[in-house]
Amino acid sequence: MADVKLTKNELREQQNKLQQLEKYLPTLQLKKAMLQAEVHDTRLETQKIEQELNIKRLVVEEYSGLLTAKMAINPLDAAIVKKVTKRYENIAGVEVPYYEGVEFEPFTYSLFETAPWLDAAVIGLKSLAELREHIKVTEEKKMALEKELREVSIRVNLFEKILIPRAINNIRTIKVFLGDQQLAAVSRAKVAKNKIEDAKALSAARRAAKESAHA
Repeated sequence: MADVKLTKNELREQQNKLQQLEKYLPTLQLKKAMLQAEVHDTRLETQKIEQELNIKRLVVEEYSGLLTAKMAINPLDAAIVKKVTKRYENIAGVEVPYYEGVEFEPFTYSLFETAPWLDAAVIGLKSLAELREHIKVTEEKKMALEKELREVSIRVNLFEKILIPRAINNIRTIKVFLGDQQLAAVSRAKVAKNKIEDAKALSAARRAAKESAHA
């Protein structure tokens, strides 16, 4: 309270501050709720992709014994990621990435000079690589949303638990002080008025006494 002046001007400033805080708080609360929903959805998305990845991995593992066999080419080279394509969108004030696809390093082989199962293995390996990159982008999105959520939550708590209660308390304190000052002023005015009236009465009494004496 040391930095709060007990004046009418300070009262107006505190009231304006409280009005602004209460006006902006619902916007912050709405943003917090939106971010919480987005974080929840992103976690579910990640879980869904991970489940798909596990299923695909079981299929590819059927070729694991064949992949270790000596071959003229290495099927794993077919799944080397060259570029990950992402787009960015603004969600509740934060730019977050969305997975769009991957580009693989060039890989070619002869259909006539390789085992017939190689096509399926290459498709499976690429699918695994795509899902891994998809998870990475989704995790990046979740981290960005969670970071913004933490910051917004701090601001909401600051408004709800510190700034608004402080402004309300300041307003209450100033009003009490000004009310006491007003009562004291009224009391002093009454005392002064009574003194003036008493003085007038005394003066009138003296004049009456003098007139009675002369008579």
